[in-house]
Amino acid sequence: VEVNSETDFVAKNEKFQTFVSNVANQILDSDAADMDAFMAEPWALDTTKTVKDELVSQIAVIGENMNIRRFKKIESDGVLASYIHAGGKIGVLVDADAPANDTVVAAIKTVAMQIAALKPEYTNSSEVSADYIAHEKEILLAQIMNDPKESQKPEKVIQGMINGRINKELKEICLLDQTYVKAEDGKQSVAKYV
Repeated sequence: VEVNSETDFVAKNEKFQTFVSNVANQILDSDAADMDAFMAEPWALDTTKTVKDELVSQIAVIGENMNIRRFKKIESDGVLASYIHAGGKIGVLVDADAPANDTVVAAIKTVAMQIAALKPEYTNSSEVSADYIAHEKEILLAQIMNDPKESQKPEKVIQGMINGRINKELKEICLLDQTYVKAEDGKQSVAKYV
């Protein structure tokens, strides 16, 4: 659930946080498929009002413009772990096809922390499009050609440099290839950790 206020100050207000919690609880029990349907349904804590009416009421009480922007329900047959960071500014959900036990839940929560900290764009390198790789190679080649020392190297060396830089970038933007932030040796990948 994403509920926004105009200022961070209001987001820390107890009334705002209670309202957000009530909205989240209502969504859990709602069959609404979109925001319009959700805003039109009766408010669970006072069925004489709609969700939209309660939002307007809370705007008047709190004295700040607020929006319920979006929601998405996620159901899992495996393990679903969440991690909230930076006072609620970053939230991560990880759904893993695994048996639910304390060890797996702790591991999946650690992966959620990794995602919040390093913001990977892809799960693994197979998800990265060929167009993205080609574009990055063009940029790297242009950078090399603009450097008088680098541009004098043989083509095979230049291609090796480009491929090395691409591989380094993929290790930064692909979750499973990233260095696991809690690795004791500083070398273990997320894939090896998992």
